[in-house]
Order: sequence, then structure tokens, then C-alpha cells
Amino acid sequence: MAEVSRPIVSVIPDDEGKEKFKKSGDVAFYRRQMEGPNLQHRALLDTLVLTETGARFELLEPDTQTKLLLSVSPCKNDTVRILIDEMEPIKARYRVPDVITGELQCEQLRVERRSKLCVSLSWSSGRHQICVWHFPFRLEILCEDKVMVTFNSRSKLWFETLQDPTRRGCEARASSHGSESQEDTLWKETFRQFVDVKANGPSSVGSDLSLHGFSHVFGLPEHADGLQLRDTRDGDAYRLFNLDVFAYDLQSRLGLYGSVPLVLAHKEDRTLGVFWLNASETFVNVHYSPSDHQAGEIPSLRRRRREPQTNVHWLSESGLIDCLVLLGPGPQQVFKQYAQLTGFQALPPLFSLGYHQCRWSYNDEADVRAVDAGFDHHDIPYDAIWLDIEHTDGKRYFTWDPVAFPNPSGLQRHLEDKKRKLVVISDPHIKVDPNWSMYREARDGGHFVKNRDGEIYRGSCWPGESSYLDFSRADTRAWYSRCFGLDKYKGSTSSLFVWNDMNEPSVFDGPEQTMPKDAVHYGGWEHRELHNLYGFYQHMATADGLITRSGGSERPFVLTRSFFAGSQRFGAVWTGDNVASWDYLKVSVPMLLSLSVAGIAFCGADVGGFVQDPDPELLVRWYQVAALQPFFRGHSAKEMKRREPWLFGQEVTDRIRTAITQRYCLLPYWYTLFHQAHTCGLPPLRPLWVEFPTERSAFSADHQFMIGGALLACPVTEAQVKEVNVLLPGSNEVWFDVHSAEEFKGGRTLALPVTLDTVPVFQRGGSVLCRAAGRVSCTADLQLLPLSITVAPNPQGLADGELYLDDGHSFRFRDRKSFSRRRFSFLSDRLICRAAGEGETFECDTVVQTLTVLGLKRKPSSVIVHVNGAEDVSAAFEFLESRSTLTVKDLELRVLTDWEIQMC
Repeated sequence: MAEVSRPIVSVIPDDEGKEKFKKSGDVAFYRRQMEGPNLQHRALLDTLVLTETGARFELLEPDTQTKLLLSVSPCKNDTVRILIDEMEPIKARYRVPDVITGELQCEQLRVERRSKLCVSLSWSSGRHQICVWHFPFRLEILCEDKVMVTFNSRSKLWFETLQDPTRRGCEARASSHGSESQEDTLWKETFRQFVDVKANGPSSVGSDLSLHGFSHVFGLPEHADGLQLRDTRDGDAYRLFNLDVFAYDLQSRLGLYGSVPLVLAHKEDRTLGVFWLNASETFVNVHYSPSDHQAGEIPSLRRRRREPQTNVHWLSESGLIDCLVLLGPGPQQVFKQYAQLTGFQALPPLFSLGYHQCRWSYNDEADVRAVDAGFDHHDIPYDAIWLDIEHTDGKRYFTWDPVAFPNPSGLQRHLEDKKRKLVVISDPHIKVDPNWSMYREARDGGHFVKNRDGEIYRGSCWPGESSYLDFSRADTRAWYSRCFGLDKYKGSTSSLFVWNDMNEPSVFDGPEQTMPKDAVHYGGWEHRELHNLYGFYQHMATADGLITRSGGSERPFVLTRSFFAGSQRFGAVWTGDNVASWDYLKVSVPMLLSLSVAGIAFCGADVGGFVQDPDPELLVRWYQVAALQPFFRGHSAKEMKRREPWLFGQEVTDRIRTAITQRYCLLPYWYTLFHQAHTCGLPPLRPLWVEFPTERSAFSADHQFMIGGALLACPVTEAQVKEVNVLLPGSNEVWFDVHSAEEFKGGRTLALPVTLDTVPVFQRGGSVLCRAAGRVSCTADLQLLPLSITVAPNPQGLADGELYLDDGHSFRFRDRKSFSRRRFSFLSDRLICRAAGEGETFECDTVVQTLTVLGLKRKPSSVIVHVNGAEDVSAAFEFLESRSTLTVKDLELRVLTDWEIQMC
């Protein structure tokens, strides 16, 4: 939710025609690096020192005699860390804390070859090597003697050393390699009326990496753009700078609410990642090399030119160079390598995977109760209703409006009686009010960010004049976490959960509507150093607060708008202030895919669009799409018409009910996928290339996606569509329409007729899928429902799948191994249910009631059910020859028991 009552454009000119948000050309450090010389650094090979964690070299830039320290560390999970810092800085440079979750387990290097030109190093089995070249300095990473990645391949290494402000002048110009006319921007930069004073002068860093053999790269959220990153030679670089951008432009590379500086490159036989760990403003240029040779080249060069290559150039305002290369070799390995660095997706409480109903804002307790009753009356399941800023007393968070919400705990108990939750907003700005105890506590405890003059920083946001909590300080985070205690947060209960908004941070009267870069955080760090971490830290403190509230026993749910690498550890993310238009619906798919491959697996977009009013067709299609995405919430601004699902006529209500109900039926599968994300790093929402890494036609597809490995979705995102083209990958695959059970061979594009009731989803041959069978009012009812199993055999007649079960809300799965994983295997016309692990202690009475087998070529003469310790029984079944589908009902088989079903 951004500043209210403003035009629906993302770049808003002021009265003089100046734009609110910067483009790359407006940023001084970007201009310096792009317009400056390519600096010919030398690696001083005779300074090599082998350490327990890798190798160290000195680097020298001859023109300025600047010395840098290069550290190279190979890690045991096939990751290589490249770290460059000043040899002798006047003070420590900012090094991003808290994102990497622990000490990396590094390998020791050994020298394989050494000459005056280069040093070759290897580790472990010797499959990988690192080659450091003397002049011009570059660092190559090889796999089985083939170069995969070259660091500083085009001599873009740039490192502005910190300066003593009392010695400004020639030193600053030399260190930044700029002309005399640039000197003013080295220490002070002006944008519109805002002046940014740089305490230690220019401090930007940058380098390029060449990814050899790759022509498809992905990642770098958050941008409202396609899945595959575009070549930036035709426009702006990708910007990573967290900003409150209302109704953002589409097909844009400008920064949005969150940043993950991770690029993934993929080709048929290899996937790798590049993680640039820097929290300051960052730009990324992507250049794809042509794969065709140029006329007139000699044959050896011609052959070399035919191999594609992608050059990725990183430019950051400050900090140091901390670059981690993830070597794969496949998508699943890269996801796990990244999760081992920054943390795995938190396993969410089950209720948070249901449908959420939100609006800015529900008026009062009676309004909330009426909406809650409306879902029951119209037989539409949902799990949580949300309150925006108006629920508070004068925009003071952790309070309640005494007139509109006089009995908040009673309201929560009313919802809890129905096993539903309340979610409230909590923003990072604190109203300047000396009469308010929370403000006084924060002020007296030193919990606010300061301005460059050492006074408490003040800016404008929803409450008016506000100060901003310094979440980078551990003591501040701990204080904030304690504010969620039931004794502190009056009117709250254990069924209350939290939504962090405006945490880029948004400052209505600040530069680019955010905090000035020269504001000062705990430890004397300027805001410029850690801007992109601000929302990450609030998200962390909020999740910790909810965990602390329960004494460490209950999983939290926290939604955040702003995020960074590692935010997946704390909860969910959404794509911010979108618009009710078909273009925004369409772009939500690649936006969420980009978030997913960058580790932010629990993500979604506001159903129906935050601003403007959707027509009924758009609203229905949006529900259909969002029901197939991880986080599922309807939300709208207060100026918009009410948008509860039953306000658009019976046909629309029926279609929305169907979409939401199908989501709830699929929750056993979604929950299993989130357990995989939590343990393996695999996102539930996947681009096609993740599951079909050798299928080139799938590399750029971003209008359809996989849900896990079993379901392919191609939702309708355009108006009045009568037919959609669905790419069914894999020439050796078969696919089954989940609605008609019709079988289709893979390796083709299917022209599928659609109506407004059609949601194209296909089950992959070779999979076994569990659904909840029956209707519920919320997720708490799911464990009372039986399961329906659908088997989709592959061409060899095989299939398998898994189901994850636990209590859905506590940490007992972690602390007491109170969970169960069941594996379903189908072979030789036999379905086998067995435990997928050992020592698991979860107990439940869930039963499998129905079995459906798709693509069965013949009608069996009988179906025999065998349960360990019991006599075999013959089960009644139906066989629909026209669809080659077998259905067995009334099974009542406990899912935690071992059993088999044989088709004879």
C-alpha cells in the first residue's frame, strides 16, 4: 500500500517535470563506472597464500597503486566465494551480515600448475579448478578443464577506496578515476531537491562475469518483467534498490519493493548461479553474445564465436565485492546450494496456504464479522481476514481504534471459534508522539535511525511525522519482537498474525520516497550501505516476535512487501501495489517465477489488482490464476468498489467458489511441496526448464509453469480468449488433462479450446497426486477429510509421488520429528503405499477413500486391496473405457498404514 490518492503511474513527475524515481543515468556511481576506463588490475601471483579456507592474492591497479586483497574460497557444496576488499582501508567497509546463515564449510586448495602468467588451483577430487591470471587479472572457474565462468573477463573490476574527508580533492579524483568536473558528485550528490552527503566519499564497487555457453539467464527480482532477463544494451540496467512504487510500470527494469542479487544461468547440460552479496544500491547489466560468427574471421575464431556467452556486469554503490558462484550442475543442485547459503524456505503454517481476504480497509468489527459470515453463507472457504492501517488508534501500530475495534480479542475469538485467523498490518515507521509509550520507549532505547547530524531522523508516512526503527541493530529487533507479546500487545491473541508493509522503507517526503542514504544506523553505518536489508530485518524481527510469543512452539506467519536474499526464512512476500488490468495479471506469472527461482518460494500477487476495479471476467480469471500460485490473497484499495466474491452475480460467485475450492482440494500437494522447499530448496512454483532442463523450447516460457513436478498450469491471462496454446514438454512424456482425463503425448504445443470455466492444468505421466476429497470452510477441516489419489502412469506404466503430513502449525515436526512422509509407487498395475522415511512419529486418522488411475489401457478383472496384517479384499471399481480411467471408491485405507492395491 503506497501513498494514497495519487495518479496510477509508477514514475510521477513533479511540477517541474522531474521524475520521482531515478534511472541508471541519474546515478553518479553508475555513470562513473560505465564511462570510466577499464582498469588493468594485476594479480600479484607471488603473494599467493594458501589458507584453511582457500587462497589469498594481492591485486594492484598500476595507475593509482591501489592494492586490493582477493580471497578465493571453494566450499564443500560446490560453491566458490570470491571476496575483494581494500588491503588497508581507513576503516572497515560494510560486509553484509545475517544473510548467509552460518560459516561456510570451505575446502583447502592445492596448486596444480604455476607460471608467470597464471596459477591453477584445485580442490577435493580435482574436478573443478580455479585459474588466476596475472595480467590483466581475471579468475576462471573450470569444470573438467572447461571454463564455465570468468570473473573480470572484460576488466570491469572497479573498487573505489574509502577516503578521509579532511583530505578531499586529488585523492578522491584518483580513487574514482573521474575527471575534475565529476568531483562534486564524489562527495555530494543532488537529486531533485535532495542532497546526499557521502561521509567517506565515493565507495562504489563492480565487476563483470562471463558465463560461457549460456544464452538464458534468470533471477534478479523484483522487476515487473519477463522471466528471462533481457539484454540491457537497449535501455536501462536492472536496478536493485528497494522502493515504494505505486502501480509500477510493466516491462521495466527499475527497482521495486525487494531485491535478490542472484542470477541463474541455464543450458541443456548445466545450471549455475551467481550471487552478488551486496545490500547497497546495485545495477546489473546483461549482455548476450551473438552465437553466429562474423564474416571474415579466421576459422579458429569463428568456431569460438559460435559458443554463446552471457556477460553479467554488477555495479554497487558501496560495500565490498562478495560474489558466490553456485556450480550446480543441475537446477535442483543450484537451488539447494543457494538455500544452504541464505536459508531454506520456512515451512509455513497450513492456514497460510489457504485463501486470505483483505481490503484497505474493513471498517469495524461488525464489517469483519459480516464478511466472515458472507463466506459461510456462500459456502466459500477462507482462512484469514486482514486489517489495514485504519484498525489502529491514529496509525499507532500495536494499538486498536477504540471506536471501530473496541473488543479486538473478542473478534479474534469469534474467528478462532471457526478456526480462522486475523492478520493486522505493522509498518516500520513510528508516529512522533511523546505521549505514546511505544514512541518514548523507542526514543529512550536508542531504537531509531538518525540523520547525518546525529539527531533522530524524521520523515512523513501514514501517521504524519514519523521516526523509523533501526532494525539493523540486534537490540532494536529484540525490543520490537517483545512488542508482540500478549502482555505488551493489548487486544492481541495467539491467533493474530502480521503483515509488514511500507518497509523499503517508504518515506513520503524522502528522496525517491525512501530514507536518505546519508541517514545513520547503529554502528555508524550509513543507510546507503544496507538500504536493501531494511525490510529483511523488520521481517526477521516480526517473525521472531511471533515465535517468542508462543514460547518457540508455534510457526509464525508474516507477509512482507520489502525483502532481500534470505527473506524466505521468515515468511511470505507479495508483489505490491498492482493494477486491475489484464497486463498486470499476465505479468504476475513471470514475476512470481522470478521470485521462486531466487529462493522466495512463498509469494503471490494481489487478486483482482490493488487499484482500479476489475470487470467480472478479469476477476474470475485472476482467482483462477492465483489459486495456482503459492500465496493466495484478495486485496484492494479503499477507493475501489467492494470486491467480496459474492458481489458480482451468481455466475461469478460460482466460478470464484470453484477456483478457491479446487485450491483447498490441492492443499495436501501444496503442503508437501512446501516441505520440499523447506528441506531441499526446491520452489513449489517452477519454470518449465527446471523440470525439463534439456528442452530448449521451455527455456523462455513464462506464461505457463509447473506446480512441483506433477502439474503443469497454463492459466488464461487474456480477455475473451477462446483457445490457448499449451506447450506440453517432453517427447517421451504423456500428460493428462486434470478435468477431462484426456491423454496427450508430450513434445508438442496443444491448441486447447477454453471457456470462462476452463483452467488448463495437466498431470504429468509418472506422478501420483493426493487431494483432499470433500468441502471445507478452512484448512483446519482438511485433516478431517479423506484423501483422493490420482495415478498418472508414464509410458512405461510407472508413477510415484509423496505426501507430507504434520499438525500444520507447530515446530514439533522439527523438534520431535512429529511428521510423516508417505511414498506412493505404481508399477505392474500395483499401487504401493509405504513410509518414505524412518523414525517419524506423527499420528493421524486420515484415510485414502478414492483411487483414480488414468491412462489404463485395459479394464481389470478385479481390484485387490492388501493391508499388512489383514486378509486381502476385493474392491468395487468403475472403468470408463472412453477415458481409459479406473476409479476405486470407499477404500477407507489409513494413509499411515502400509498397503497395496493390485489391478488384476
